[in-house]
Amino acid sequence: MQHEGEEFETAHDLIEWTAQQPWCNGNVGLLGMSYFAMIQYGIAAERPPHLKAIFPHDAAADIYRHWAYHGGILDLGFCHHWWPQVLVQKYETLDLQGAELERRIEAAKNNPDIQAWPYAYVALNYPEKNQHLFDLMVHPHDGPFYWERSGYTKLDRINIPSYLLSRWTAWSIHLPGAFAGYQRINAPKKLMITIPESGVGFNRPWHENHDVVLRWYDHWLKGVDTGIMDEPPIKILVQGTNQWRYEYEWPLARTHWTKFYLRGNLLLDEAGPGGDEKPESFRNKPRLKPGQPVPCLKFATAPLTRDVEVTGPSALYLYASLNTDDTDWMVELRDVDASGAEKLVSMGWLKASHRELDESKSRPYQPFHPHTRTIPVEPGKVVEYPVEIRETSMVFKSGHRIELVIKGQDAPWEGKEYFRDVFWHLPRTVETLHTVYHSPEFPSHLLLPIIPK
Repeated sequence: MQHEGEEFETAHDLIEWTAQQPWCNGNVGLLGMSYFAMIQYGIAAERPPHLKAIFPHDAAADIYRHWAYHGGILDLGFCHHWWPQVLVQKYETLDLQGAELERRIEAAKNNPDIQAWPYAYVALNYPEKNQHLFDLMVHPHDGPFYWERSGYTKLDRINIPSYLLSRWTAWSIHLPGAFAGYQRINAPKKLMITIPESGVGFNRPWHENHDVVLRWYDHWLKGVDTGIMDEPPIKILVQGTNQWRYEYEWPLARTHWTKFYLRGNLLLDEAGPGGDEKPESFRNKPRLKPGQPVPCLKFATAPLTRDVEVTGPSALYLYASLNTDDTDWMVELRDVDASGAEKLVSMGWLKASHRELDESKSRPYQPFHPHTRTIPVEPGKVVEYPVEIRETSMVFKSGHRIELVIKGQDAPWEGKEYFRDVFWHLPRTVETLHTVYHSPEFPSHLLLPIIPK
């Protein structure tokens, strides 16, 4: 990724040039998906005089949390293949030079997880093999390198109309960016979250939302009254019912924040745990063979006696001990129907050594981790791990069960309902015993945004 100034200054000049052309009425908008959406935040923050509106379509806003390190865990699957697919300027590690750069390289080389992954280790010796991945590995913590390149650090400077669009299946990259944009942009704005025709990603050339784009830009660039600004600011497709609904704020004001406790017999229950409940355990399996199942724990409610809507951000407060000094917590929220078929609803991640909270930025439903340092875990000690789970909107039907999956690793072959072959994380090479507690002293629970009828 380029240095902030070059890209945004170039875009500023191009917009102003465009506005002077005889085929332009002087009003310019931006459109693009993924990277071409992400850079719209930085361009708009530069405030080119003739840029009148933007439409970030699937735009991550935090390069550390949304793109490179989920919960502090390197998103190796995506980041090692993204660089070869894009054409970029000559590589520079702009903020690191000399002895400090060499120290960072050696620290990454001494990481046993990186040592076990040849592609990553080679990139540390030969950065030109994958310059993007190299930069991420020598920046394992959040800081100026990511702040400069992240849209969220610039959102409060955007003063033009912004339409933010994403999909419920973009947990690993773009979905949280849409909500970040909506919360922090102080200008006329819209938010729309949908499900693509494929059920996973948008079909090229992303034609599915062109009608919305045209209504937006006819209004702001041509002065045509399309009625788009008469509608409520938020539009979501509610999964489970497959119905569209308008809303006025996020999270929803009518949310009933409800704790579902982890209980004995792998149950999820609104009633708190008893005093005699024993913990549950599992071990991660380093060097899984293709197709081998990932060890995990699955906690689930009893079959629901009524439809239950979950709309908003969620959080898991997990009390657990390890027999090593670190692990990668990965959690999934799933809908299980009466036949046992499972649908992935949302995901969350947290490296155990990154469990530190920033209390000033955290909310009960959305814990915020600074990710600025590594704090090893004391083996055998029960520790609380607050795990952010990405936003969703899902109606769990009567007879279905709400399921929470807890694991210490993932794999490209795990499921077909998500880009598993793209978004997977640097595997740990150390086998770790994970012990999850659920008792009055250690009340592990899932906090869900229940929407009353």
